[in-house]
Amino acid sequence: MSASLPPPTTPSPVPASTPAPAAAASPDEGGRLALLHALDLLDSAPEPVFDRVTRVASRLLAAPVTLFSLVDRDRQWFKSRVGLDVPETPRNVSFCTHAIEQHEPLVVNDALEDSRFADNPLVRGGMKIRFYAGVPIRSMKGHAIGTLCAIDTRPRQLAPGELAALQDLAGIVADEVHRREQLVLARGQLEAVDAAMRSTEARLRSIFELASFGIALIDAKSGNWLTVNAAACAILGYTEEQFRRLTFRQITHPDDVPGDMALVRDLLAGKITQYERQKRYLRHDGSAVWVHTNVSLKTDDGGRPEYFIVAVIDIDARKAAEQELALLHAQLEARVDDRTRALVEANRHLTEAIGRQQQAEAALRAHEAELSNILEFANDAYIGLDDSGRVIAWNRQAERTFGWTAAEAGGRSLEQLIIPADLRDRHAQGLARYSATGTGPVVGKRLELPARRKDGSTLTVEIRIHATEIDGRRTFSAFLHDISDRKQAEAQREYDLRHDPLTGLLNRRALEELLPQAKARSQRHGIGFAVLFIDLDGFKAVNDRLGHDAGDALLCEVGRRLRGSVRQNDSVVRLAGDEFVVVLEGQPYTLAEARMVAAKLIAALAEPVGVARGGSMETVQVGASIGIAMHGAGDAAEPAELLREADRQMYLAKEAGRGGIRPVEG
Repeated sequence: MSASLPPPTTPSPVPASTPAPAAAASPDEGGRLALLHALDLLDSAPEPVFDRVTRVASRLLAAPVTLFSLVDRDRQWFKSRVGLDVPETPRNVSFCTHAIEQHEPLVVNDALEDSRFADNPLVRGGMKIRFYAGVPIRSMKGHAIGTLCAIDTRPRQLAPGELAALQDLAGIVADEVHRREQLVLARGQLEAVDAAMRSTEARLRSIFELASFGIALIDAKSGNWLTVNAAACAILGYTEEQFRRLTFRQITHPDDVPGDMALVRDLLAGKITQYERQKRYLRHDGSAVWVHTNVSLKTDDGGRPEYFIVAVIDIDARKAAEQELALLHAQLEARVDDRTRALVEANRHLTEAIGRQQQAEAALRAHEAELSNILEFANDAYIGLDDSGRVIAWNRQAERTFGWTAAEAGGRSLEQLIIPADLRDRHAQGLARYSATGTGPVVGKRLELPARRKDGSTLTVEIRIHATEIDGRRTFSAFLHDISDRKQAEAQREYDLRHDPLTGLLNRRALEELLPQAKARSQRHGIGFAVLFIDLDGFKAVNDRLGHDAGDALLCEVGRRLRGSVRQNDSVVRLAGDEFVVVLEGQPYTLAEARMVAAKLIAALAEPVGVARGGSMETVQVGASIGIAMHGAGDAAEPAELLREADRQMYLAKEAGRGGIRPVEG
């Protein structure tokens, strides 16, 4: 638990001439700075999405100063700040310069005791920093562009839960930075591709079906929607036909229309070349959805406005949308019919036919170039395969994700490149089955599968494969997205749900799952188990006298001693406060054996414990009272009854004198 802190103060800025502490520069400092400037965050106006995080961090950690700091070449500039008036300080004295050079959070409990910062003017001078905790904010490429940090003018220590909370808040800031990276990458890739030939149209349909963000074209004169993809339809709930009957103003939230119109006027006037903003659209069912839009203008050869290219990212739910494109399919088929009739008519007008053919060839080259550009700079790894399963396309994201260059990957099979050894036979069988029957368990579906990189390391990818048949030849388009971080975060959340954040022991929720499992194992193996309910003697006196920080340190030591005094098969649970439960199983325990384990635990807990008080250490000592409930292999008692019996026996032990064990042997 954290001690209460003094009210926030406003530290004084540090002169730019102050000598810098020794901090190594990033191996790719140029790339890091280039990305930082590309995000357009430096010297920008305050934004609620970041200010809310720093305010929450300040309240949650009781820190006088919290900052979202961006580390530039010669300065650190504060995108969001609480408790500090100056917008920036020199980089050569900043703590954040050290924080971005490591992967783990940088925590300085007392700067005067840290050789890196003891002589720093921010410590000795006006700000008088004593405590610093900073979590690096990293881009999707791993560049640390800055930190989310908390600062105090007195030394302190963060509890594990507080550090985890700061890391979670840093994750929120990083997610927002990643979204902006995605928008930067999406610029210039959203011009509409109107297929001139059947093969180009088929590939374009594949891209539209698999795109994870909304793409739309809007008429520059009327404001009507011309073309939208499935993701845009899924985000807003309209069909393409419904879109065509509306203007973008009609489905924009009334409060956001004036801002949109002002930016559109600047775009049409040539004052700006593109804009991006967060706004609300109205779904078909009338509900509002927040989106992040990137809008640019396409002009004709004479510079006259033709249409707007709009990228829409759902920031309300962040999930990929899939929707049937039956209307788009019908429209494309109709275009093919129209062009077929045009070719028949062109037979009577050879001169016109030659001209049209030349125009079609030019359009085809342009569309292929646009399609190639979109694929090359897509956020997902894109892999094209021929009908034998060998690579014919491998974009830049595929190179970054799997470590193989396009030249190395070309002509190889996926078994040689990314498929783990234990899945290669299944992949080969699936490809053969699809070639023979036209059906398979992977094509046309969104799946999560293991993969491997060139260096042999593994990752988890989300994969979508689309098959296209042109002129009797089948090809495959695969989009793969690295979801290893997301899967790891899900596993961490599952761990946090079942573990006590202070001691790391199992918690009450885990115990509720554990006891029925122990009962089932007992019945299956024909051996009983024992439940020990432990309540510390004298803990409240230590907590009241030395404070909650000392009490927390004592509880952590109790947890370590309990875990170290039982077997690997046994389970140790922190129930609440100073109450613990130990479940003994894996061998046929008798009451006498359970009492022997209980006596061993009491002896371990009785050993003195050194805890910090102020700047010194103080030795404290606690005891324990233990109640035991036995469960035989054939017993019908429910887990809740077993826990209540152990609790009741513990209270009998306390009434009989602290440090006791109940029941006694009969």
